Amino acid sequence: MKPLLILYSFTLILLTSCSGSSKKQKDEKRLVTVTLEPQRFFAEAIAGDKWNINSMVPKGSSPETYDPTPQQLAKLSKSDAYLRIGYIGFELSWMERLTDNAPHMHVFNTSKGIDLIYGSNNGEEDSHHHSGGIEPHIWNSTINARIIAKNMLNSFCTLDKGNRSYYLKRYDSLCLRIDHTDSLIRKILSSPETDHAFMIYHPALSYFARDYGLHQICIEEGGKEPSPSHLQKLIDICKAEGVRIIFVQPEFDRRNAEIIAKQTGTKIISVNPLAYDWEKEMIHIAKSLCR
Repeated sequence: MKPLLILYSFTLILLTSCSGSSKKQKDEKRLVTVTLEPQRFFAEAIAGDKWNINSMVPKGSSPETYDPTPQQLAKLSKSDAYLRIGYIGFELSWMERLTDNAPHMHVFNTSKGIDLIYGSNNGEEDSHHHSGGIEPHIWNSTINARIIAKNMLNSFCTLDKGNRSYYLKRYDSLCLRIDHTDSLIRKILSSPETDHAFMIYHPALSYFARDYGLHQICIEEGGKEPSPSHLQKLIDICKAEGVRIIFVQPEFDRRNAEIIAKQTGTKIISVNPLAYDWEKEMIHIAKSLCR
């Protein structure tokens, strides 16, 4: 009996181990990588519990200049797909190297179908563009958000056709949230106390301004610190247009904004267009423009 008992115990341990290993493999979710935290918000809303979503540019870093760490590149190599935002500096500098690092990885462009802003449509003071003169901050727009979400839906359905109905249901729910955010913003900005011109250090709200008929005035001069003459020009514009608000982002220096604010009596308000909580940030920006 003793040898049989030992054999039974060994077999039970082996089966339990195999079962546990199989369960672990089954529970391990596949990986998709995105560039930005707002993208992660949209992707997780659609992917649900089917995928892990990894973002390359961490909180507090600029997607114009960020370089990934070796640890990030190692994690990227495990991704089934990369959902790029389109034209941001990080992707223009790194996309080819990222795909070389993970040649098996599918790449989807979530900017497909968006009405892009080319050149400067609000005057030279807010010009800031990348490849082909394209304004890259497409996610700060409820109109664009729906297109980004649809592109993500198509990406997940391509990667995992068997769960199409699951992704579609979550996509529909996300669209309702985007529409609700848009309706709240429009209600806020319909106030007669709304400022229709605002200043911002780095022009991340070009599409937001286009959506709601606002005028974005950029402090940066060609993506660089403004010269003294340009700074004086901004002070004059600020006074002429009755600008009340200067937005500053956490990854940029506030000193020039503070100089302008001191000369014009404007108020500096911190915003984070790169925040994961896209809905909350969009509403915060709208509320900041109302007196």
